[in-house]
Amino acid sequence: MSEAAPSPSKPSSQTGPTIAPTTTHRAVLNTMRGSAGNLVEWYDVYVYTVFATYFEGQFFDKSDKNSTLYIYGIFAVTFIMRPVGSWFFGRYADRRGRKSALMLSVTVMSACSFVVAIMPTREIIGYWAAVILIVARLVQGFATGGEYGTSATYMSEAATPHRRGFLSSFQYVTLIGGHVLAQFTLLILLSFLDVEAVTAWGWRVGFFIGGIAALVVLWLRRSMDESLSESYLDAVRAGKDQAAGSLKALFTTYRRPLLLVFLITAGGTVAFYTYTINSPAIVKSTFGSDRALTATWINLAGLIFLMLLQPLGGLLSDRVGRKVLLVFFGVGGVLYTYVLLTYLPQATSPLIAFALTAVGYVILTGYTSVNAIVKAEMFPAETRALGVGLGYALANSAFGGTAPLLFQAAKSSDRIGSFIFYVTVVIGISLLVYIFALKNKGITALDREQGNAWAVPSPR
Repeated sequence: MSEAAPSPSKPSSQTGPTIAPTTTHRAVLNTMRGSAGNLVEWYDVYVYTVFATYFEGQFFDKSDKNSTLYIYGIFAVTFIMRPVGSWFFGRYADRRGRKSALMLSVTVMSACSFVVAIMPTREIIGYWAAVILIVARLVQGFATGGEYGTSATYMSEAATPHRRGFLSSFQYVTLIGGHVLAQFTLLILLSFLDVEAVTAWGWRVGFFIGGIAALVVLWLRRSMDESLSESYLDAVRAGKDQAAGSLKALFTTYRRPLLLVFLITAGGTVAFYTYTINSPAIVKSTFGSDRALTATWINLAGLIFLMLLQPLGGLLSDRVGRKVLLVFFGVGGVLYTYVLLTYLPQATSPLIAFALTAVGYVILTGYTSVNAIVKAEMFPAETRALGVGLGYALANSAFGGTAPLLFQAAKSSDRIGSFIFYVTVVIGISLLVYIFALKNKGITALDREQGNAWAVPSPR
């Protein structure tokens, strides 16, 4: 078995068989079911960061000036579990099917959300409150690690060949949508409650919503199709495909695409968390508690804008290629990160604050709208969920999850310039990969497959 080729910069130009309307309809329905779970799981991730400044005093000493740093530290620590989750769920998905893995991950996420929603505070059980919070977040990190690779794989496989970029972009529509829902939940609460009430108990509502929504998604995912063919799953069950979900195969036969996934992700994930977590935090800080509602509206509008950009980016990639968008992101990220982090803290006008974040989101779309399909096209079915998930999770843990913590540390020590330099360098490294490592290929691993993945069969 030969090593998989690098991700194509342009979709296959091969005509292939005509896709029936019923097949397209089925692909759209599967995309909706798969992305609904993605929406809820990422809501559960982001509800933590959105409400962090409100509930930090419930778990740490209110007089401790480092309490915010501790809260974001817990956010970063959960990323340690993402590679573990990506290995477990990736192997499970490659051997047992994408559908089963996705149902399991959303079940775990739901349970953790309910735990955080009902757990006692520091005043009742002391430091055990922080311990329980850490454990719950670690388990959520485990589930999230499995969700990304498996959902990216499923949505890429379930898409029709000439709309893979468009349909797979809905992974980030719903990923960002989870953040939007978290912001919207806060906005609703702030509309009916004062800041003191949200701080005292209102934040729990956000976690309750996540837990209940996850149960609804679990029901929805029961009706979605499995993207792997039955013959493939039968072969794995019979022990005929020993490479399925195998780390050995991944680190030997597919080590190059695994490394490429890591490097492709590094710049994208550090930019994503810098632009979508740190930037909203800057807006909140700049506008202060007396204008908290205004800040929330700015952040919500920006995230909705970013969410709506994703299908456009995916559709564009189906026409001009994935590489074009990745290079656009890389160049834009290298040039714009300094502008965003330098001038956003000075923006006291809502329009200027929104404009600064919106430009960043246009640049970010070059990565977010195509990264799932770019990675999925590198691996065959037998190692796709594991390869996409593990490569992403390792880079995400190293560069994405640490970005909010590093930003807070740089801010507290008045060294924002160092953080800007760090983000720019990481994006720059990924840009070199986009330019020199991603080659034009007409046929991808997805194209060579047949069965439930709606692939265009390659000539024999």
